[in-house]
Amino acid sequence: MLATFLIGLREGLEAALVVGILVAYLRRLGRQEALPKLWAGVGLAIVLALGIGAILTFGAYELTFTAQELIGGGLSLLAVAMVTWMIFWMQRAGRTMKATLEGGVDRALTAGGLWALVAIGFVSVAREGIETTLLLWSMVQSFGDAPTAILGALLGLATAVVVGWLISRGAVTLDLRRFFAWTGGFLVIVAAGVLAYAFMDLQEAGALPGPFTDAAPIDPVTGGVAIGWAAFPFGWAFDVSASIAPGGPLAAILQATVGFMPAMTWLQVVAWALYITLVGSFYIRGLRSRRAPKPQPAAD
Repeated sequence: MLATFLIGLREGLEAALVVGILVAYLRRLGRQEALPKLWAGVGLAIVLALGIGAILTFGAYELTFTAQELIGGGLSLLAVAMVTWMIFWMQRAGRTMKATLEGGVDRALTAGGLWALVAIGFVSVAREGIETTLLLWSMVQSFGDAPTAILGALLGLATAVVVGWLISRGAVTLDLRRFFAWTGGFLVIVAAGVLAYAFMDLQEAGALPGPFTDAAPIDPVTGGVAIGWAAFPFGWAFDVSASIAPGGPLAAILQATVGFMPAMTWLQVVAWALYITLVGSFYIRGLRSRRAPKPQPAAD
């Protein structure tokens, strides 16, 4: 619940701030009559995100196990790609987001069409909605406890709406730069865990070599799939299921936060470590570059 709560809070607050900027700008221009068009676009985006979630949740029941694993792995990879792109987009475009959004509203009002403002509201929220849906669906597939995960996400979204409204009213002051910096780092870790789970899905489907295929190295003593260094690269990296029960609370917390599973393959471990190292280093570098003071122009 904690992991999905934080995801719902971050993504929901991001969307709430975007909508708040658009609403405040229209009111400042004295164009309150355009607000229903904007809210219509926001509503369509929410319906789209819910529809995608329903299709992913209920549509998979009619598929074979292999097809479910292939689709699950592919959508998890898509979720990781979208989250990674959004993390760096927010880091790069956060400073100019307000001006960009207001410019889009100006162009929509100048065009004068109904669909122009509807499209502004739709696009502004749909991106966050689809990303959140895919990420939450991948996480639910990974640790299985759907009711708790969905409850955490709904609580996070509800909190984001309340906090966004309080910020717009001036009742709450929040250091958004620090908030998005810390939650962005958390999302990097979550995305690494979703990536590892995607590799497990694809290995179970036979799309990637692993313990479930003929490429698995066999332990000559036990006759089972090898574990440890002898199992590199297509066997199990470790298996601590005897110490950490796969369905227990500790395993659920570790899997939801850092992507740890009691039994992980070498491809999963390598993918997780490479993602954390590469994406994490670029993310930290981006944070440091934003904090670095800009050089002052030399006086004549």
